[in-house]
Amino acid sequence: MRQIKILWVDDEIELLKPHVLFLEKKGYSVTSVNNGEDGVQALRDGLFDIVFLDENMPGLSGLDALQKMKEIRSEVPIVMITKSEEEQIMEEAIGSKIRDYLIKPVNPNQILLALKKNIDHSRLVSEKTTSSYQRAFSEIGMQINDCRTFKDWADVYKKLVYWETELQQDKVGDMEEVLQMQKSSANTEFFKFVRSNYKDWFQDNEDKPLLIHQAMKNRVLPLADEGKTLLVVIDNFRFDQYWMIKPFLSEIFEIEREEVISSILPTATQYARNAFFAGLMPSEIEKIYPKLWLNDEDEGGKNLHEEELFASTLKRFGKQYKWFYQKVTNHDSERKAIEKENQLEEYQLSVLVYNFVDMLSHARTEMNVIKELAADESAYRSLTVSWFQHSSIRQMLKSAAEKGINVILTTDHGSVKVTNPIKVIGDRKTTTNLRYKHGRNLNYKAKEVFEVSNPSEIYLPTPHVSSKFIFAKEQDFFAYPNNYNYYVNYYKDTFQHGGVSLEEMLIPFITLKPKN
Repeated sequence: MRQIKILWVDDEIELLKPHVLFLEKKGYSVTSVNNGEDGVQALRDGLFDIVFLDENMPGLSGLDALQKMKEIRSEVPIVMITKSEEEQIMEEAIGSKIRDYLIKPVNPNQILLALKKNIDHSRLVSEKTTSSYQRAFSEIGMQINDCRTFKDWADVYKKLVYWETELQQDKVGDMEEVLQMQKSSANTEFFKFVRSNYKDWFQDNEDKPLLIHQAMKNRVLPLADEGKTLLVVIDNFRFDQYWMIKPFLSEIFEIEREEVISSILPTATQYARNAFFAGLMPSEIEKIYPKLWLNDEDEGGKNLHEEELFASTLKRFGKQYKWFYQKVTNHDSERKAIEKENQLEEYQLSVLVYNFVDMLSHARTEMNVIKELAADESAYRSLTVSWFQHSSIRQMLKSAAEKGINVILTTDHGSVKVTNPIKVIGDRKTTTNLRYKHGRNLNYKAKEVFEVSNPSEIYLPTPHVSSKFIFAKEQDFFAYPNNYNYYVNYYKDTFQHGGVSLEEMLIPFITLKPKN
């Protein structure tokens, strides 16, 4: 292991010789100087891993030396050591971004602890995270085997997301690979669960999940009845992406309900988002509002009538709210949303739909630059966090919190990174989606898909008597035999949706109450 180099600046450094010898016996290299000017020069001339800096020195004071050191090597952690416990000095030092603060007289163990906290912190956290996940691995494995209900799967998925983000943050590469294998195993079993139980979710079944088309009636409208509510729908927003922005939400909101509900099949915007705003399944929308529904083979945009479907839902349930709806897909629509920020108090129910994450997913397929930026799951989550921090949505949420407005944060479906091509043959009217196919003359291996020969059983439209749906499992994607190699290379390792996986179906439904 590389020797850690310490720079110690103190005008009474001679009195600290025992401390220096103690550290050297522990294997550290210590360079000591007795004034601020020499300390600054030493940092300019040499490479150090950490600086111990006396606050009260003649000549260049510790605080002045601190500022100069930060200008030279801002990344080097500086631990301030002082005899003073004055609050003003502490605040000034902390404001200058010191890493730690020790009060004289210090003993060798305090110094050693400061080193462990600031130099060995990453390694110690990484080792702790690794050992903790190793212990959890067997427990999660047994939970996967014991899953019998949707709630069981939601609990497993939450644990997998927790460990996935922990291992990412602590940069535990080997364990990340192990977790991805465990998540793959979970998806294999989850697919079997969905194939066996999905049709029963539309019957009177006490173990069925709350489905996306039921959320408006059972979650959104009851909260709006209680008080002013902002509904934020982020298209293609997975539970792990929510988990990454949760710390920002927790700064201004109490997380009242952190729920996992189920999207519907196909886990695609045309189906799931329309179902959410209509409060109806797709075949019901087609029947009741035929002018507002387009099937896959019909020409035209498939999700252009969400606002009208939402208005019909409010009318159907007798809600006389003052409300507004805004979909944010570009700069102009975002500007319109921002203009509503100061008017949130005027509306009982405000609805914002953000398409950024879905656009990011598709851009990653089409653009090499985005592919490089979102090369893996970790980078994909990080890009989402970066967008959230700098987008209008964060300011809108802050404004809602300040005005005492409740917030619901959710999505219509998630996405999964696809890696395994599955050959499917269909006629020219077969849908082009990579995770589900809908058509009359489909040729495939039944064991590789979730096949629904009678779409009406799961409340999907049936344009033709012989129409059927097939849904991809785990990380599979459908590829046609024609131009097969090009097709596979183009779409492999991209994020897609429409099929059956934990990432696509288990979606966050979060209720937030302002802390104020």
